[in-house]
Amino acid sequence: MKRNMMLNGIITVLWEKWVEFKFEWKKITASALVSPMLYMIALGWGLGSTSSVTDRPYIDFLVPGIIALSTMNNSFSAVGQPLNVQRLFERSFDQIIISPTPMPAYIFGQMLGGALRGMYSGMLILLLSIPFGASIQLSLPFFLVMLLNGMTFAALGILSAIVASSHGDIARFSTFFILPMTFLCNTFFPLERVPDFIQVLISILPLTHASSSLRAMAYGSAPNPLSLAILAIYATVFMIVANVVVARRKNL
Repeated sequence: MKRNMMLNGIITVLWEKWVEFKFEWKKITASALVSPMLYMIALGWGLGSTSSVTDRPYIDFLVPGIIALSTMNNSFSAVGQPLNVQRLFERSFDQIIISPTPMPAYIFGQMLGGALRGMYSGMLILLLSIPFGASIQLSLPFFLVMLLNGMTFAALGILSAIVASSHGDIARFSTFFILPMTFLCNTFFPLERVPDFIQVLISILPLTHASSSLRAMAYGSAPNPLSLAILAIYATVFMIVANVVVARRKNL
């Protein structure tokens, strides 16, 4: 009985996300393409034509990082912003709390739905990279890392939406946490280019491990198992903390 409630709760959330995507897919697709296209033009064609990072073309280095970045941003925003609106403005989150749907099922469903949105943006970038001449080796583990990265930041989006006291807090959270990872986490340049003490700080962040894992597989190598474990730990911790916060907060 409990297992059926959990499964039904997850399916219900995924259906809600699908309906949202079905009606907004044009806007979602357009917004997912703008920033990556600018990065590829400015950095891949512009800066990349005058600099080298590895023995491969810079566009090959850049695309996996942009995929990790886009998966992060879209998974986070697909969950964090709507949930924040539901909780603070529509007050519909109160109904979810008192509904028969188990909260762990609701949170996991949101994580999976947000991750799938992030994967959609990543696949768009793969298509976008073709005319730019990128050479990317794809495999099932490549997409699984995209999913894991998306679930990590979807869980972070849930947590930020639950603890936010205003809609502006989500934007501030993005500024202080998401934006630094955008430019530092092995996305546009190798970690070896920065001082050692900064490398240590960057290596703690989850996007670093998503970028390095995707890039390794795009080059035809195996990802670092430690990076995959760190991503999984982040996703699990964020999910557990979100469940605990929801359970303890009485005035959401």
